[in-house]
Amino acid sequence: MTAQTDLFYTQLLERKPTSLNEPSTAQLHALLRPETELERHLLTVSAFRRGLAWGEPRFGHPEGRVFLHVREVLENIECIEGISKSMRQQLRLIAFVHDTFKYAEVRTRPRNWELHHSVLARRFLEQYTNDLAVLDVVETHDDAYYAWLAQKSEAFRRENPHKTLEHLQPRVAHCSQLYYLFFKCDTQTGDKLQAPVRWFEQNMPGISPLPVREGIW
Repeated sequence: MTAQTDLFYTQLLERKPTSLNEPSTAQLHALLRPETELERHLLTVSAFRRGLAWGEPRFGHPEGRVFLHVREVLENIECIEGISKSMRQQLRLIAFVHDTFKYAEVRTRPRNWELHHSVLARRFLEQYTNDLAVLDVVETHDDAYYAWLAQKSEAFRRENPHKTLEHLQPRVAHCSQLYYLFFKCDTQTGDKLQAPVRWFEQNMPGISPLPVREGIW
């Protein structure tokens, strides 16, 4: 681990500590059921565990804490039929990491997108994998929602011109199906709006829509 990485972890641990007790290792294993050596290792990293414990019930996330949301996403991944073992492993790793650094996110206005939780998550995960598809999906996992918002809100689009579908599509063209499936698994949780998924399925080139929880939603 480099000195720069050590500093990154230190800064994460100093930011916005949660007042909630962290779940035990046994609880995390029971809920998230890690399958790979990397998944098991992540559950031992202090900065990662702190992120899993963060959160309170709010719109979109009535479950509150991140590890409960991750469990919902993992359950959705299990509902997808016909995907390869390697894609399933990619989706699981993305699920583990995607929201785990929300506690470290810096929210300013105008927003500093370089300190968005997805960027922090990618920086963290780069220490463990060079899978560009996984890293790019982690970093842009909220951008499908922002693209939907950009076409609905002129004010948002003016303030964030880089958060449109025209910008997202070339960024994830090399992994568009992986991106789409994760976005759907992530969105079909809690009480999130489902309109962004339907819009994305109708407007994103290069994807093959698949059911995840259509029988429930």
